[in-house]
Amino acid sequence: MITVKTFPCNMFRELCYVVGDSSGEAVVIDCGAYDDGEFARICEYIDSKGLRPVMALCTHGHVDHITGVKRLKERYGIPLAMDGRDIDVLESAPDYGRMFGMPVTDDMVPAVDVDLSVKDDITFGDTVLRVLHTPGHTPGGVSFFEPESATLFVGDTLFAGSVGRTDLPGGDYDSLMESITKTILPLGGDVRILPGHGNSSTLAHEAAYNPFVYEVLRGSVDMPEVI
Repeated sequence: MITVKTFPCNMFRELCYVVGDSSGEAVVIDCGAYDDGEFARICEYIDSKGLRPVMALCTHGHVDHITGVKRLKERYGIPLAMDGRDIDVLESAPDYGRMFGMPVTDDMVPAVDVDLSVKDDITFGDTVLRVLHTPGHTPGGVSFFEPESATLFVGDTLFAGSVGRTDLPGGDYDSLMESITKTILPLGGDVRILPGHGNSSTLAHEAAYNPFVYEVLRGSVDMPEVI
């Protein structure tokens, strides 16, 4: 069974997840630590629990999800796994940082070592994370599903009560809603979603009460392209 520790990071309160299991191995999902204090808190938890990180994972390449990844790679000597279709998004992190008032230099942008566009799963310790391709927020967006605990790390594809924005370069609303309705929701109502921002939820709750998802499932309204 996995353990999950959540760390809010940077000005966007992006959520970084440290995921371990009984073997002591771990992965770190979306390490958006921006300053020394945020990065130290993540490392202190990892070290105090005796965890051995084996990989950094990113659900997508937006600046708020990647600012601590290079430091994490260097500290623990681990690779970064991300869908290669988000390379352009990742390499534009300094531009996005300037746009949103969060300075990012080129040397903060990590290299991608494992291309998730050609992988179906990630294994660490006794755990297998299924790699689900969920584009829409970005071209290479992915989610990570752990079946035993019915936990889905969904990045910025789906939120409690909302969905990811699609007005940034590479975003596509139709693809986003297809990812939600055809890839994510069929996992089952009991699945707990851990998003890139905000509160956790369940797929049953989002299908019933998320206004964007509910209306698309009903097919009763035309949804806006920018949210």
